Amino acid sequence: MNAPNQWLFNKFKILLAWSMTLLSSACYTQTLNLEVSQAFVPTQVHYSYEIVNTFKHDPDASTQGLVFHDDVLYESTGRYGQSSLREVNLETGKLIRLHLLDPKLYGEGLAMVGDRIIQLTWKSRTGFVYQRQHFRELNTFSYASEGWGLTYDGNALIMSDGSAQLQFLDPVTFASLHRITVKDPHGQVSGLNELEYIQGEIYANIARSDHIIRINPNTGHVTARIHLDGLNTFDPTKWLNGIAYDAATDRLFVTGKRWPQLFEIKLIAQP
Repeated sequence: MNAPNQWLFNKFKILLAWSMTLLSSACYTQTLNLEVSQAFVPTQVHYSYEIVNTFKHDPDASTQGLVFHDDVLYESTGRYGQSSLREVNLETGKLIRLHLLDPKLYGEGLAMVGDRIIQLTWKSRTGFVYQRQHFRELNTFSYASEGWGLTYDGNALIMSDGSAQLQFLDPVTFASLHRITVKDPHGQVSGLNELEYIQGEIYANIARSDHIIRINPNTGHVTARIHLDGLNTFDPTKWLNGIAYDAATDRLFVTGKRWPQLFEIKLIAQP
């Protein structure tokens, strides 16, 4: 091959190699973008709210866990020396049954599994199992983290500890089954507090905020954010905390720590 042709041939090889590099880079970027899109699903819906009903709530009850069952509320309250498990008449806000915790314990999340009530405590890493009808203590169990929120999805208990992780527990042995990390397009979402399982999704209060998020329990992706700004007209230091759901009539209830009212709300999708 003469010199001019050799030069052209070498030039062609360089251009070909450069083209293949660009193509490879484009394919890698496309794959990376696909992986990112699969890893972080954007928040699909934002909701505001409409108040449907307002009920009385004990202003001394520092709500940490809330469950609706058979037309009554079951409530776990916190604060050292005041923590309790309560059965409450929804319509009047009056106590039906009360069980006080040891003054050294701080009551937290609450869930119902059949005829058993499961209650967490904050820093003592001890949970309690009660017989629902009479609040008779059946047994206790332990866990390795702080206890914040608790709910039941029909198969497993789901527990929060204030971080961005949710832990799934066996409802009989309380052994850890697996964890998910909750995330939105901005990254991990920490401060997960009171929980409620509603129609296949986990609803979670974000600590010290007026927001509730909805979480896909399989992926940890945040699917929606509920803005409850303006609901607390009582005291900005008394935070939103307490979600309960009546599956029979599709009613959603929310309240807060030492709020004098509990609200039934309807979610309004924002444009």
